[in-house]
Amino acid sequence: MDNIYIYVVSLGCDKNRIDTEHMLGILAGSNAAVVESPEEADVIIVNTCGFIDDAKRESIDVILEMAQYKQSGTPALIVTGCLAQRYAKELSEELPEVDAFLGVSAYSKLLDAIRSVLDGKRYVCCDRLDGDMEGRVLTTPSHMAYVRIADGCSNSCSYCAIPRIRGPLKSRPMPSVLQEIKDLRAGGVSEVILVAQDTTRYGEDLGARQLTRLIDEAAKIMGDGWVRVMYCYPEGITEELVDVMLKHDNVCRYLDIPMQHFSDAILKRMNRRHTQKQSVALAKSLHEKGFVLRTSLIVGFPGETQEDFDILLGSIKQIRFERLGVFRYSPEEGTAAAKMKNQIDEDIKQARYEKVMAVQAGISHELGRSLIGHTMRVMADGRDETGVITGRTMGQAPSVDGVTVISTKKDLTPGTFHDVLMTKANEYDLWGELQ
Repeated sequence: MDNIYIYVVSLGCDKNRIDTEHMLGILAGSNAAVVESPEEADVIIVNTCGFIDDAKRESIDVILEMAQYKQSGTPALIVTGCLAQRYAKELSEELPEVDAFLGVSAYSKLLDAIRSVLDGKRYVCCDRLDGDMEGRVLTTPSHMAYVRIADGCSNSCSYCAIPRIRGPLKSRPMPSVLQEIKDLRAGGVSEVILVAQDTTRYGEDLGARQLTRLIDEAAKIMGDGWVRVMYCYPEGITEELVDVMLKHDNVCRYLDIPMQHFSDAILKRMNRRHTQKQSVALAKSLHEKGFVLRTSLIVGFPGETQEDFDILLGSIKQIRFERLGVFRYSPEEGTAAAKMKNQIDEDIKQARYEKVMAVQAGISHELGRSLIGHTMRVMADGRDETGVITGRTMGQAPSVDGVTVISTKKDLTPGTFHDVLMTKANEYDLWGELQ
């Protein structure tokens, strides 16, 4: 494929970003060249998200936006990812301007799809193909990288379509994960972020859960670089896991725990395996051990009463998460929750969403201000669009959390670590002076 120019748009979560990076790796091994704007492209690829309604709408909007470039000469448009996996048949009928659809495990067919569409033939492949993709081109800053340790999910939460999109849990063999971490570290990466739909179940399908051992080995590889782990379900956070995270100074004292709710009645309807009492006890124990906690919650789940919401709000105030994200419940076709009675009106969902965010903003601001006067270890991320140097503490994960603005006349190399005296905070970000 000589002189073929490709423009790629990546939407959705960090796991979707990894899929995009693998696609870029496939393209890098061919004669195709990735370009910076759709106007330059022969082929446009949109890697979509299909998790909730907002993400689906964004994906459709971007597809239609990219389709407009076909009027000015771009000959091919390829749609990949979760939306393609979930709705390929419907989309192929409703979006004739799209020339190819590839599902979430069909990226190995990317070059076949490109050849086909450039020959004027439509291409659809949403088969579940075996085998891990090798090779990536990082789209993150060069000093940090996400490492996917498993794909799919076997939790069967009643509201979630991920198992239908990506299938059941499929863990990567540990030697493969560790070799990738070694390669990234050798390439100058200072922070690796372990991700999966549920990282605590890593290895379960291979015979036994292995996240604890994986973190132990990853920490040894990373040396003075950081290891961060995301998406730890509460019932999977064991004493053994916490102990190994505390054992290594380079493992971030940070846990992203998707609690989803705190009303036992709602948790049961969600098919979750923890209770409000267990969640509060877990958070209290982790805070006492020095962990920064992030959670994600859902408001407006079918049957959520005012009492259920009050329990949710009261638990947030009791636990005082440093970071919190909240979603308005979105009924996903094919899920048990979508068929439940007592669906909540959208205006009630919105009001509850705004209430949670307002309460959390106050908590995050107070917790941020409590750090003023403390000197903390910060990884420099480089200059932002305004020219100031930003970085992150162990308690600030990239993209989802705030940043630390570093006051200094020095030009700090991204990926290097520095002591910073905190001088200011708001509900999202910190400001500090280089020491």
